[in-house]
Amino acid sequence: MTILDIAGAIEERVPLNLQESWDISGWQATPMPPATTECTGVMLCLDVTAEVIDQAASCRCNLIVSHHPLLFKAVRALTGSTPAQRAIMRAIALGIDIYSAHTSLDSAPDIGVSFYLARQLGLSDLRPLAPSPVDQRGGLGVIGTVDGPPLTASRLIDRVKQVYSAPAVRVTAGPADLAEISVVALCSGSGGEFIPRAISSGARAYISSDIRYHDFLDYGRDILIIDTGHFESEICTKSILSDIISQKFPNFAVNMASCEVNPVTII
Repeated sequence: MTILDIAGAIEERVPLNLQESWDISGWQATPMPPATTECTGVMLCLDVTAEVIDQAASCRCNLIVSHHPLLFKAVRALTGSTPAQRAIMRAIALGIDIYSAHTSLDSAPDIGVSFYLARQLGLSDLRPLAPSPVDQRGGLGVIGTVDGPPLTASRLIDRVKQVYSAPAVRVTAGPADLAEISVVALCSGSGGEFIPRAISSGARAYISSDIRYHDFLDYGRDILIIDTGHFESEICTKSILSDIISQKFPNFAVNMASCEVNPVTII
């Protein structure tokens, strides 16, 4: 099995043409030719860091698949002056290829990050919040209906904290008449821009991360906003990618980086 076989299995379910125009999903580094190099192991992570690369090397993994692209900004010279440069240089020195599935995974129909989180929260009748122009079945964010009886705000918040493994969340008071919640919208990662869309779609609660103060101020009385934190909303990408690879190659060992920790500490 080659490195390209693993990337191909991902792209079957998560086509690169789903990524946003500003994104750089796909190959980040290929020191080993993907089409001809046997894949000795794959390491899955949210962010490519020096620690993840070292763990991949110790596990004899010559492929890292991440959610966040390592080279998100243009690099004019490789001097080791930034953490990203040092990471890419170390990966190249160790012969480890790096592939990222960022907004392509976010927008993947049915298996995208927001779809995954919505099911974990117990939502059904899911549809994209911002459908992709490439494939209307997918897109950024989802909106769905709570399975079973409607939830109070406090019960939904508790469920979100449990599903996202979030020690704390930032919330608004929500509408004055908010008694029960049946329709919920969410977006993994930074999704503040979709709050107006969630409101107009009939959602009574919106879950995302990196919400700006003025978004809380402007929309906090129109919808219950729950900010989970960026890391908490996307660490599940390792499980999604693991399922994709394992379904295609059930006998292939998939490794998840265990060294990742949230860079933001709540005190």
